[in-house]
Amino acid sequence: MHRTSAAGKGSMSIAQYIRSSAGQQKCIISAFIAIPLVLLFVFTYFPFGEMVGFSFYDMKYIGERKFVGLRNYADVLTRDDIFGALKLSLYYMAGSIVQLVLALYLATLLSFRTKCGDLFKGIMFFPFMINGIAIGFIFKFFFTRGYVLDSVLGCLGIPLESLPYWLKTRGLNNVMLVGTSLWRYLGQNMVLFIGAIMSVDPSLYEAAEIDGANKFQQFLHIILPGIKTIIMLNVILSITGSLSAFEPPYVITSKGGNGTATYFIIMDKIAHTSQKVGLASAMAVFLLCLIFVVTIAQKLFFTYVFRNASADAAGTGGAAL
Repeated sequence: MHRTSAAGKGSMSIAQYIRSSAGQQKCIISAFIAIPLVLLFVFTYFPFGEMVGFSFYDMKYIGERKFVGLRNYADVLTRDDIFGALKLSLYYMAGSIVQLVLALYLATLLSFRTKCGDLFKGIMFFPFMINGIAIGFIFKFFFTRGYVLDSVLGCLGIPLESLPYWLKTRGLNNVMLVGTSLWRYLGQNMVLFIGAIMSVDPSLYEAAEIDGANKFQQFLHIILPGIKTIIMLNVILSITGSLSAFEPPYVITSKGGNGTATYFIIMDKIAHTSQKVGLASAMAVFLLCLIFVVTIAQKLFFTYVFRNASADAAGTGGAAL
């Protein structure tokens, strides 16, 4: 009987197998695997490969292409406007560090019972839900001479004549733009930290209190090691966002005026205004490589910082076994 069944399966045609339940199941599984891979290749990897190829040419969107080798990459490192835009990223990196510290501090407070804590979480997270272009227009009027910020400071007794031009003073305007990004993304990082902190075993806090540990020691030895994965993720996302800042200076200072043009704005001007597609592609590839380097450096840094916590966790697991 078993031989007959096996022979029947062996003689089944392809069409019959596809119509069978086992065949349909495998077809559905194959489709769910193949379709996302095809879409990923068509809309991500293939365009990226084309962009890498474009970076070796002097070309426009339409017209002849001239192979120039690594000259575009040399221009990325030598052009004053591109290198200056990279230096502007330091403002946003410094702001991201402040943002992460504040988010972690607020998350630590709100992870435990706090009066009106849920309301405060909603208020802090709300800016992240607003469209970036809308936020740009809001802060454009907020910082404009004689408008919201100047009016508030005027009500505090500060005369308008003694106030600087927030969006025209070199250096100060970049600080204002960084503050805009900090205001927008602080709530997002805070919510991520809260979720991670609430996943830490509460019995650890009880044991620490019995041993006489204060709140700061609990934070240092329980919370930080327990949420190190989320810390690393938030740092990577923040640094990546710092290198690719675009919306605040593009909207608030009218496409990066008065020395606020970030790397992405310069790339946009080179690609769409100057029609130097090869140079813009080289800038994109260079930025990707820079993000990879920064990510690896962060990984090594946090591996070194949390080495004691990993050793303690390994020792605890070995003792339990």
